[in-house]
Amino acid sequence: MIVKQSFRWYPIVSLLFAGVSLAQTAWPQFRGPSGNGLATVPEAAEPRGLPIRWSETENVKWKTAIPYQGWSTPVVTDGQIWLTTATPDGHDFFAICVDTETGEIRLNKQLFRADDPEPLGNPLNCYASPSPVVEPGRVYVHFGSYGTACLDTKTFAVLWKRSDLPCRHYRGPGSSPILFQNLLILTMDGVDVQYLVALDKKTGQTLWKTDRTANWDDLDDDGKPRSEGDLRKAYSTPLVVDVNGTKQMLSVGAKAVYGYDPTDGRELWKVQTPAFSGAASPVFGNGIAYMVTGFGSTDLLAIRTDGRGDVTDTHIAWKTGSMVPQTPSPVLVGDLFFMINDTGTAACLEATSGKQLWRERIRGNYAASLLYADGHVYCFSREGRATVFKASRKYEVLATNVLDAGFMASPAICGKALFLRTKEHLYRVETMQ
Repeated sequence: MIVKQSFRWYPIVSLLFAGVSLAQTAWPQFRGPSGNGLATVPEAAEPRGLPIRWSETENVKWKTAIPYQGWSTPVVTDGQIWLTTATPDGHDFFAICVDTETGEIRLNKQLFRADDPEPLGNPLNCYASPSPVVEPGRVYVHFGSYGTACLDTKTFAVLWKRSDLPCRHYRGPGSSPILFQNLLILTMDGVDVQYLVALDKKTGQTLWKTDRTANWDDLDDDGKPRSEGDLRKAYSTPLVVDVNGTKQMLSVGAKAVYGYDPTDGRELWKVQTPAFSGAASPVFGNGIAYMVTGFGSTDLLAIRTDGRGDVTDTHIAWKTGSMVPQTPSPVLVGDLFFMINDTGTAACLEATSGKQLWRERIRGNYAASLLYADGHVYCFSREGRATVFKASRKYEVLATNVLDAGFMASPAICGKALFLRTKEHLYRVETMQ
């Protein structure tokens, strides 16, 4: 195993990224190519070959210290790993590029400076939680209202920047950006304003903006919030899906969950909820959106996506409040729905009915999203423990693995390698021959 504890600067003209054995674009956004945590499709005939066992001394090709602090998921393309980080005090924000083969840090670039950042007040968040999104030639990094930037992945030049999108995050930003056609879509759910905005990915210019339409219950007679707090916040990342040949964007906000037209931001439907600070991302299958409401009243809703307007009373196929996660995103594998809640209870449900097939307590506390690959579900604890179990109707643990520091970031995949970001390091984990 190669351990990298510092970064070195390389002239731009000398940057040659090996990565010949890895897929060209393997993990371009939070939760992978489809945004749903699936590294392989359930019906794949050939397994991907990801490892299920590792430790500090087993199946680790390299380990690289990442400066400062960040919970963002790494994204992988063309022999590069991109991630974000920020100083713990929230003054300085950075984009980092790591070589997939060697673990060398090729770029550590400060992009934004905040003279007076708002204190987090939340031990589970940091100033660099939103994950980047990457496509051939360009990477987009986002720090909420502190700034959004587009970089050239070959020259590392900054192509455009925005730092004029208002939002009081209060406890820090969390929603990751997504790409759709020519749009970079951002979610800005703060204590003061709540909206989605689409930027032209080539120029950074605003193309559409849509305000949330939740029925707020924290207003005084003048229409102003009664007190400062979390009741209007959310942290979830949207998911674009195909509904009968039409694209639809699923998004969790405070006090409601929504379906939007991603081309113009038009609200298609919403379901009202009493919850706030939703963090888990939606998953989708067979015309059903599976959406976790958030804190305050944590429910998993199975919503039919063919409705229009307020469908609170008409389009919920089933719901459950039993052991539902507030932070870790679930996975849908065929007709099985897997989740793990923040305090380590994993469960498997029938996706069509919500019937619980099994429930098991796993050690630890959880924030990272679940990953599915090769018939296995991977879950990563805040204490550094990773449990791998079969994606089946019966609970069967295949392996338990421990790294030195805990997981806040969700995993990334490229070829047969796992890229795991702990609170201190980035690891390349794969079966060593």
